[in-house]
Amino acid sequence: MRNRMIAGNWKMNKTYVEGVELAQGLADQLADGTGDVDVVVCPPTVDLKGVSEVIEQSEAPFALGAQNVYFEESGAFTGETAPNMLEAVGATYCIIGHSERRGYFGETDEDINKKAKVLMAHGIVPISCCGEPLEVREAGTHVDFVVNQIKADTEGLEISDPSKYVVAYEPIWAIGTGKTATADDAQEVCGAIRKTLAEVFGQQTADGIRVLYGGSAKPENVAGFLEKEDVDGALVGGASLKADSFAAMVKAAM
Repeated sequence: MRNRMIAGNWKMNKTYVEGVELAQGLADQLADGTGDVDVVVCPPTVDLKGVSEVIEQSEAPFALGAQNVYFEESGAFTGETAPNMLEAVGATYCIIGHSERRGYFGETDEDINKKAKVLMAHGIVPISCCGEPLEVREAGTHVDFVVNQIKADTEGLEISDPSKYVVAYEPIWAIGTGKTATADDAQEVCGAIRKTLAEVFGQQTADGIRVLYGGSAKPENVAGFLEKEDVDGALVGGASLKADSFAAMVKAAM
């Protein structure tokens, strides 16, 4: 049985102080616990330590995630963050391959594959993103597009505990646009993702990997996605920037 997951991607929002305030507000909203739902917040890198301290001091029922990592352990890589640096501030999850990283910064499937491997070597759970642009969706080749991403992103990975690897399907045309895929759209692709994971890792492992939906997910629509067999939660953008709306999504998943 897969635990549902609600993960918040704060993107490039919230200063250190604002991040601490948001984390504390979320801790207060979720003080009664989250049941069997795993909750993750992914602040900007400079906010990680402050949010980590809130989690520890408040015994908050959510985990800390980063938004990016570099695949080298150390060295002359100005502006990058090594996996052991994330470990040191208490991050146990990390988003990789988000379409904004792919689109704005030229990240490739090869990069994402390297990042997944180095994160897993450090005991950090990758939240590996995939998804198609509008022109691919309109051409009707979106399933093949995403399946090819999954195959490239997972090449050579070894997964002994399927709860330690997460996939997030985010149709690019639905991110921050207000447009949302239907629950059936999400199931079509998430089902294909799980089928591909079964081909790569075997059915038992694939059945244990969480596949999230992202793309203008919010409190009003998350329940519909979670009714689908292969949708195990949500990667949330804008709605994660307010404690009450993010907490509402968590409660909807409980």
